[in-house]
Amino acid sequence: MAYITVDDDKKLKVPNRATIGYIEGDGIGPDITKAMINVVNASIEIAYSGERSIEWEKIMAGEEAFEKTGEHLPKDSLKQIEKCVISIKGPLTTPIGQGFRSLNVTLRRQFDLYANVRPVRYFPGVPSPVTHPENMNMVVFRENTEDLYSGIEWKYDSDGAKKVRDFLSREFGISLTEDTGIGIKPMSKFKSQRLVRKAIEFAILNKRKSVTIMHKGNIMKYTEGAFKDWGYELARTEFAQQTTTEDEYLQNPDALSDKIVIKDRIADNMFQQALTRTAEYDIIAASNLNGDYISDALAAQVGGIGIAPGANIGDVFAIFEAVHGTAPKYAGMDIANPTSLILSAVMMLKHIGWTEAAEILDEGVTACYRDHRVTQDLARLMNIRALKCSEFADEIVKRMRKEKS
Repeated sequence: MAYITVDDDKKLKVPNRATIGYIEGDGIGPDITKAMINVVNASIEIAYSGERSIEWEKIMAGEEAFEKTGEHLPKDSLKQIEKCVISIKGPLTTPIGQGFRSLNVTLRRQFDLYANVRPVRYFPGVPSPVTHPENMNMVVFRENTEDLYSGIEWKYDSDGAKKVRDFLSREFGISLTEDTGIGIKPMSKFKSQRLVRKAIEFAILNKRKSVTIMHKGNIMKYTEGAFKDWGYELARTEFAQQTTTEDEYLQNPDALSDKIVIKDRIADNMFQQALTRTAEYDIIAASNLNGDYISDALAAQVGGIGIAPGANIGDVFAIFEAVHGTAPKYAGMDIANPTSLILSAVMMLKHIGWTEAAEILDEGVTACYRDHRVTQDLARLMNIRALKCSEFADEIVKRMRKEKS
């Protein structure tokens, strides 16, 4: 096995025969993972004529792992993910009563995958509820490790909730009724700024036009408001040559046209703006809860989360993932849409520097949608014959080979 490594500057060192870890996932996971691996292998072969390839290393997690080991996320699997550095995963069921909220959250915390990255754009031919879905081309950077998703909360009738209520009453004169559950919303300067840094670096690398800080700072001034302020501070101190504020840009747009515009929007207004002024937004940097909401809302404008890719990225490790659920009623039927996982693999290929293969695969997916060659979730809306999951993958490969020939 030729594993990817990381140098002292946290840059990836990717061998030509790179080992990538994969988690099949639960429900439809095995179906879409098989399709993803087939098209990724084909894109690499087409792009590099055998000079590069991926060695796929299976990592057990979820229901399969529980059946074989009694654990949904065995320690050996965590060691494999650490060794692989880069992994990709299908959807996982959240186990009930297992001592943690979510396997996804557990993986993010274990490997400090602090940036949840969700590109959202329109594919021609996909049914959409909006008039001009083609205007959508945004990337959401969602902070992954704090905010209300930190899991610091107490049920209303627990001893912990009573202690916190008593403390608030005694120390701050805040009176809460006995039927009040309590959650804590931590947001730190360090974690907020590293997320915004990731968003700005992406904007620079990909020649994007703006980064919008999404927040609710008009109400939560010392968490959401601080997230906004820390974001502007980070841009000003670390990216002064590459960025400008929206106010500065509007005063002199011609002179600052080559700069990335840093702006902010209050969260509720951001939802409205995403619908009514879609083309004006590019990269969105958001706290955990806001980022969760907006990424799904954007995906809904261009066909839903079934075709939306995602990644959890840190300074060292990265796990790319399908963002939808396990859809257990379709498990093993070869009818699920693998697009989300395939496009996540496109992100993965770009992340490891195999851009040529990523672009070939992306164009193959786009061509399938342009030709109305789709799976049942979209075919029923378009009143056309549906492809099986495996057939959709075959159609992608056919178009990739045709495009290259």
